[in-house]
Amino acid sequence: MKGVMRFGKKGKLSPRFVGPYQILRRVGKVAYELDLPNELASVHPVFHVSMLKKCIGDPKSIVPLEGLELKENISYEEVPVEILDRQVKKLRNKEVASVKVLWRNYLVEGATWEAEADMMSRYPHLFPPILA
Repeated sequence: MKGVMRFGKKGKLSPRFVGPYQILRRVGKVAYELDLPNELASVHPVFHVSMLKKCIGDPKSIVPLEGLELKENISYEEVPVEILDRQVKKLRNKEVASVKVLWRNYLVEGATWEAEADMMSRYPHLFPPILA
């Protein structure tokens, strides 16, 4: 049996997973030992069931480990690659602009809608210069 491991949250509390990894054995009633690759040698291989999810082959919920730079706290930085779309919604008397962002290590189906102003301030290189 294979499972994927929860690896942090991004955006609107959407859980993200890495894997899948082979389950080697059950440890106690609520933990499992996984066969992790060498890139995760610093990570303890035993995980509580709340950190695992049965691998169902949903590609938008699984992050490939290749190219993933792990931090000391076993987290990784989400890196936006491209702005796919833009929308403006009118809320009462103001307009709110959002952009659809394609993230590194995700398929197009995993793109998320983010506030345009926030993305523009954090990642200005993703936006083309405004022509006068």
